[in-house]
Amino acid sequence: MTSSTSPADQPTVADTTAWWSTSVTRIAPGEIELRGYPIEQVIGNVGFVSTIWLLTTGSLPSATVSNLLEATLVASVDHGPQAPSIASARMAATCGVGLNSAVANGVNVLGDTHGGAGQQCVQLLNDLVERHETEGVPLDQLAREAIADHKSRGVFVPGFGHRFHPRDPRRDPLLTLVEDALAAGDISGRHLAAGLAVERALERGERRIPMNIDGISAIVYAELGVEPELARGLFVLSRSVGILAHAWEEKQAGQRIKGPLPPPLLADYTGEPTRDVPGARRPATP
Repeated sequence: MTSSTSPADQPTVADTTAWWSTSVTRIAPGEIELRGYPIEQVIGNVGFVSTIWLLTTGSLPSATVSNLLEATLVASVDHGPQAPSIASARMAATCGVGLNSAVANGVNVLGDTHGGAGQQCVQLLNDLVERHETEGVPLDQLAREAIADHKSRGVFVPGFGHRFHPRDPRRDPLLTLVEDALAAGDISGRHLAAGLAVERALERGERRIPMNIDGISAIVYAELGVEPELARGLFVLSRSVGILAHAWEEKQAGQRIKGPLPPPLLADYTGEPTRDVPGARRPATP
């Protein structure tokens, strides 16, 4: 059988080396560079959080960017074993899989519903800021319209309210850091203003629905110019720390095959009552 491709169609060496071309890392014998910086200079001079920013954006962060990013990553590391991603990792850790598999199990639970609100909130803030600046519509009006739109579609406003915390304890410390950065002239404050407008629009008399960790994190990421999907990636990176810690703790406990309910509890059965298969004979009762 002969090939249907001509010699001119065969990949060249240049085609092959371009297959996985990257601007992130350059590797050569005895050499490693991250975005052009030799690894031997990065080690000991650039912190881990700054290295995250370097690799994902291509540049070293300013002190303000590094501080805001670090605080946001720390704030999102964990939310206890009741969080589905943590519970999933702990359950997997009791099933004989490796630590890497348990962590992957937890990370793979992070999706649009659990773990995706930050990305959705960044997009919401971007949309509000863009309309405000291009159409001249006041942010408070845009916020009310956005809330009405979410309500009409029967979906939550991402980044606001919490099923467990009346007021998310992570909101205020991060908000203070953002306000300090604004006062220092290090950020524009446009997305901060949009987020606060949404928070005001959600007030119903004495009932308030303050922003949660996803909302305040979205403000940080949006102010830093992080794209919505990358914002989710940074959240996943942060939460992976908690997932790792819980999976490791569970493995150290040594208990095998922990299901979703502690024994002897069983999940409620809501199906058909016990019945015979047509034509089948019942086993003899001893």
